[in-house]
Amino acid sequence: MTLSIWIDIAVQAPAHSQVGGLLTYRSPVRVQAGQLVRVPFGQREVLGVVWAIRDQAPQDMPTASVRDVLGILEGLPPLDAHWRQLVQFSAQYYQRSLGEVALSALPPQLRDLTSEQLARRLKKQKTERTVQTSPGPALSPDQMTVLDQMATGTGPFLLFGSTGSGKTEVYLQAVERMLATDPQAQALLMVPEINLTPQLEERVQARFGSEAVVSMHSGMTPAQRLKGWLAAHAGHARIVLGTRMAIFASMPHLKLIVVDEEHDPSYKQQEGARYSARDLAVYRGRLHTAPVLLASATPSLESWHLSRPAESEDPGGRYQRLLMPSRIGTGLLPKVRRVDMNKQARRAILSTQLVAAIQERVERGEQCMLLLNRRGYAPVLHCADCGWKSECQHCSAFRVFHKIDRTLRCHHCGLTERVPRACPECGNADIAPIGRGTEQLEEHLGELLAHVLRPDGTPVRIARIDADTTRLKGALERQLSQVHSGEVDVLVGTQMIAKGHDFRRITLVAAVNPDTALFSSDFRAPERLFSLLMQAAGRAGRDAAQSATSEMWVQTFHPTHALFEALKKHDYPAFAASELAERTAADLPPISHQALLRADARTQEAAQALLNAARETLQAHLSADPATADLVLQVSVYPAVPMSMQRVADVERAQMLLESSSRMALQKMLWHLHNVLHQVRSQPEHKGVIRWLVDVDPQAI
Repeated sequence: MTLSIWIDIAVQAPAHSQVGGLLTYRSPVRVQAGQLVRVPFGQREVLGVVWAIRDQAPQDMPTASVRDVLGILEGLPPLDAHWRQLVQFSAQYYQRSLGEVALSALPPQLRDLTSEQLARRLKKQKTERTVQTSPGPALSPDQMTVLDQMATGTGPFLLFGSTGSGKTEVYLQAVERMLATDPQAQALLMVPEINLTPQLEERVQARFGSEAVVSMHSGMTPAQRLKGWLAAHAGHARIVLGTRMAIFASMPHLKLIVVDEEHDPSYKQQEGARYSARDLAVYRGRLHTAPVLLASATPSLESWHLSRPAESEDPGGRYQRLLMPSRIGTGLLPKVRRVDMNKQARRAILSTQLVAAIQERVERGEQCMLLLNRRGYAPVLHCADCGWKSECQHCSAFRVFHKIDRTLRCHHCGLTERVPRACPECGNADIAPIGRGTEQLEEHLGELLAHVLRPDGTPVRIARIDADTTRLKGALERQLSQVHSGEVDVLVGTQMIAKGHDFRRITLVAAVNPDTALFSSDFRAPERLFSLLMQAAGRAGRDAAQSATSEMWVQTFHPTHALFEALKKHDYPAFAASELAERTAADLPPISHQALLRADARTQEAAQALLNAARETLQAHLSADPATADLVLQVSVYPAVPMSMQRVADVERAQMLLESSSRMALQKMLWHLHNVLHQVRSQPEHKGVIRWLVDVDPQAI
């Protein structure tokens, strides 16, 4: 008699499809939960994860319709219960299908390998990966205190340390101590962006030896990703260093998680399952009973609020706050200078004082950095005669003028065209750029500093780093090494130059036009601006010998704004206190909890109609049942509105906000909403809808 084992398997299917989570299959051989198998799915053969073994045949379906497993990926240890629990929680909390989260967490190459191909790769693996710990620098009193607090506490910990206070050395020491106490232990070090990984990778490898460390980020080839994942899954890799995707790395002996720059929005996935890797790190730490260290010079208000000390009426937060207020050595934080642009010549890009200060620094052989968060030459081309602007015909956005290759480029859908010789509407040959981007700033600086000479008598050297100059593989690394080696005198760039880089020669940093975020409709914009400016300021004076003369310049039309007052004093706690007071008064996160339901459709009317129909149906269903009637009072569901960027690549986008002071109530509401959406979407009047998606704890509204 043939053995029949009934198993539930997770396969990849998006949340808005009707295939929810697990599918039942039959296996002729015994399998374990967590094993990878090949199964038929429609007309295709796909990879699946065994999620559960059933005691008996399914009752709710004819056994004849249950299909057989096609094969097992032999030689691979099963994905453990902690990993499966992490995936299950992520799928439930972020409202995605279990299979979608599980399979997207695995390296893509794994889906195409046969057991024989996998066996060959496993054979090549180094099973003995020795950790060679080299001694680190002497610790500061702040660093020693923090490490002692970590040794006696359980966490999660929020390390609030000023830029240059030596947070990276704390991570390395914490990893070193953990590896010394457990011969199998693994550590996960997370960074927000790929361009920060090589720098930290060098330090970690220099400290622990290259054999013990693997990296995980989207810039790697599929073969590299598979190799790193297999090493982590087998327990051979002792340290995994990666971006947000690394939170799902299979690490059976995980004993420490570090999230560097925990405030960074890059930790929130913006497509597919919209998870927050920082929040999942805290959840995963609890699963593994592993301490979690979140670190930042400007923590997110969520983490700051969760680490608040207990007061008379308030039990305090769930995180333990650790403080490192001083820079390493005798280093001082840069002096912040505000320039009132109301007193400058009309349309001035750079103030005369700032240009003079840059000239002085260059002539002394020092480096300067100018931050402007807008790439391209100018945000828009404009015709003064008829009012034409360089709009994108596929998006509700303007195409940006890039002078270097004479193109108009949409930064949303990618549409690129040559700049017209004359206005397409009226034929006027005099079309001009409005506004400024990094490309124009670089050109303008070249004109202003043309007469300036470096100490060796050579002309000033200006470089630009943004998404346009770093498109090609290896371009960013090459440009950064030129800054580090002193081949660049003035660096111009977007926010990618403000984060994490240890530029030893920069003594002046300037924010050229930061005012737009002060009056944004996005309530998180001031938090992001303060963080960016503090991070940028932290690039100046990192060499203690030059820190006393280092400066951060801010050009603004609102010099007395509270945000700039706090920045002048490098006072994040004061900024956080005022911002949290505003959020509390308005009942905004982190005081309340939010989710966005988004619909994409051929027309704006169709997108909004689906959302509003779902809202009305949901509230009617819940109100009619005494068991759920309370949810309608606990969760506010607002009418649908167009998204701020309402059309991208000819797709119209609308959104509906859900808000509640109770995270549990919001999750219950989303669970009911999920069922309602499938019901409403199937109605003929909503056939113009392309897709819908839920974003829990959205970072932008």
